[in-house]
Amino acid sequence: MLARLRGQTDVLMAVGVIGLIGMMIIPLPTWVLDLLLVSNIAVSLSVLLIAMYLARPLEFSVLPSLLLVTTLFRLGLNISSTRLVLLHADAGRVIEAFGNFVVGGDLLVGCVVFIIIVVIQFVVITSGSGRVAEVAARFTLDEMPGKQMSIDADLNAGAITEAEARHRRREIEREADFYGAMDGASKFIRGDAIAGIVIVGVNILGGIAIGVGRMGMPLMEALQRYALLTVGDGLVSQIPALLISTATGIVVTRAASEHDLGRDVASQLTAHPRALTIAGSMLLALGLVPGLPKFSFLFLGALVVGAGQWLGRARAPLASAPGETGVTAPTVEATDDRLPLGVDRLALDIGYSLIALLEHPGGPGLLDRVTALRQQLSRELGIPIPPVRVRDDISLPPNEYVIRLRGSERARGQVRPGMLMAIPNRPDAPPLPGEETREPVFDLPARWIAREQQLQAETRGHAVVEPAAVIATHLSETIRRHAAEVLSRQDVADLIDQVREREPAVVTELIPELATVGVVHQVLRELLEEGLSIRDLPSLLEALADGLRLSGQVQSAIEYVRMTQAEAICERLCGQGRLLRAITISPELERLVEDCLVQTPDGAVCALPPIVTTAVVRELGSLSQRLAADGRETVVLSSPRVRPLVRSAIARHFPRVWVLSYAELAPQVQVETVAQLGLPEGAI
Repeated sequence: MLARLRGQTDVLMAVGVIGLIGMMIIPLPTWVLDLLLVSNIAVSLSVLLIAMYLARPLEFSVLPSLLLVTTLFRLGLNISSTRLVLLHADAGRVIEAFGNFVVGGDLLVGCVVFIIIVVIQFVVITSGSGRVAEVAARFTLDEMPGKQMSIDADLNAGAITEAEARHRRREIEREADFYGAMDGASKFIRGDAIAGIVIVGVNILGGIAIGVGRMGMPLMEALQRYALLTVGDGLVSQIPALLISTATGIVVTRAASEHDLGRDVASQLTAHPRALTIAGSMLLALGLVPGLPKFSFLFLGALVVGAGQWLGRARAPLASAPGETGVTAPTVEATDDRLPLGVDRLALDIGYSLIALLEHPGGPGLLDRVTALRQQLSRELGIPIPPVRVRDDISLPPNEYVIRLRGSERARGQVRPGMLMAIPNRPDAPPLPGEETREPVFDLPARWIAREQQLQAETRGHAVVEPAAVIATHLSETIRRHAAEVLSRQDVADLIDQVREREPAVVTELIPELATVGVVHQVLRELLEEGLSIRDLPSLLEALADGLRLSGQVQSAIEYVRMTQAEAICERLCGQGRLLRAITISPELERLVEDCLVQTPDGAVCALPPIVTTAVVRELGSLSQRLAADGRETVVLSSPRVRPLVRSAIARHFPRVWVLSYAELAPQVQVETVAQLGLPEGAI
């Protein structure tokens, strides 16, 4: 039964709110009103106790909405009791008890008590709670950018996962929303206090008018009868309102804490026994002053002094324990002694001198740059870039850094903190004084210069780069170069799920009828290895399904996918000029490549004779250097049937050389042959 009710909480809440509105319209019997008044007190006590047991305000995030509902509940009770008081001069036993027992049947005392409760609630608690909520909301909003940057820094450093980062960002947003809502919800309690005063005044005047004018009562009898019931009604409504407003104040004033209010108060008030001893001594001294009640001061003073001495003796062994420094040690929880599975996919190890580069007061530091490049590479390559764990390594030289992928070193470099790297933009740029070095990404000549030389270097045609930017650029190019290794099978599964949400027909046709996630992973890695982006994943999956349906072979399907990406490939290599400068392969060399085809478990490869391989590598290396000097990428063109074989033959020596087939050229592209690779003399 309880489980069934829990499943229908939305219906019960809707019925309850509608019932609150109905109370204002439908007359209630006195026994029903008594039950509802006691329920109001019970709800208020429950809210107060829940607020006292909270460790964090967000644990009671429903409080703003609950304040509105409870305020509406009290107003509905006020209207129902007013109707009974004015019509029948009887509002049930609860209101009568509050009018007679609580204030002793004295109208004046009841009015004074009611006014005091309203003033305490309206002026003290509600006003203070609203101000605290307003300030908290303002400061929370102001701190959001800094907290977001802190989360990004922890994420880049590998201290937290993506899921933890999303959870912490959501907590920050919820905190800002909560305090903003509490700032507005406190107005409900303030309005309730004002409404209580108005209702009491109207009820007293209305009761006197009805008693004297309609029932013929003497003025004093009517005043005593109706006014006493009205004051009792006000007290039975305002006491729960006072409890609710107190709960609100407790929630919004809860600061950094890990325990409930009772434990915090007990632990923090008793944390300094000397303060208790001094306070008790002052009470004892006041007890000796002539004219003051000695018993009260002396009794409480002795009690407080005794508590202070007892707490001091209890803490003394802890403070004098050997090896202790007076600092509370953190709690150590039991941990799993099993070895962790796997390693960080991306890691950046830095020497201790480079720690200062992580944060930069005058601009983006290394952590900020890593965050930006992860977002940029994710958009550019179409793959999720995992967090980069940045850590200091005492085994490294102070100015050195190492980029690791899945635990293995992929790149290494050195930078000079406090200096700038100057890279000449043109060959005839005048030299600069400074320490000679090599730019770590493209191995260009460069110099480390002082920051005061920046303007001089820029006027002489040098590009000036911060040390953090050098590391970030090196990391970015390393990720691009090894994007196929960065992409995991789980990443592919997540990407496929995203495509399935938007275009389910594409995934349904391909998986599992034609391919598995592993096959898709293999195809995407092949494309990334050759420098292609997989941003348009739905189109790639469509082409892969068509290619597998036509040939049934993965390698042939990859070539088919590449042909469908001709426009993207040519745009990447040609830009807006639509002119492709490429190195072509002679027909004789193509025939030899095709004749040297060897099937291996990993696919077909080209096993050229050593003399041919050496000659082709030497000539291609010379051409690549010449093209790089002109600022152009090396592109090799071949026929479609031998393109993958040519790629496999030269990939080990030239991983960054583009190998295209004529079928991968867009119709508008014009080809300019800069050289032709042929067979060396004596090779056949």
